[in-house]
Amino acid sequence: MPIFEYHCTECGKDFEELVFGGNKARCPHCRSEKTEKLISRCRHKSGGASDPLGTAASAGSGSSCSGCTASSCAGCH
Repeated sequence: MPIFEYHCTECGKDFEELVFGGNKARCPHCRSEKTEKLISRCRHKSGGASDPLGTAASAGSGSSCSGCTASSCAGCH
């Protein structure tokens, strides 16, 4: 099941939520339904079938991905 990323326009927090059908995502921080769906980036496991050379950055390694210089994905938002 897909989990989507959202941004709350009321409190400014980003969060992930599993939303079924036409249901609206509700912010877990302020409970507002004023949310926007974000475009998620692809994530690859290092050395997996989609990355046979193991060149993708692994989560928590402090390495950058796709030319990003941030030390974590949170730095890109």
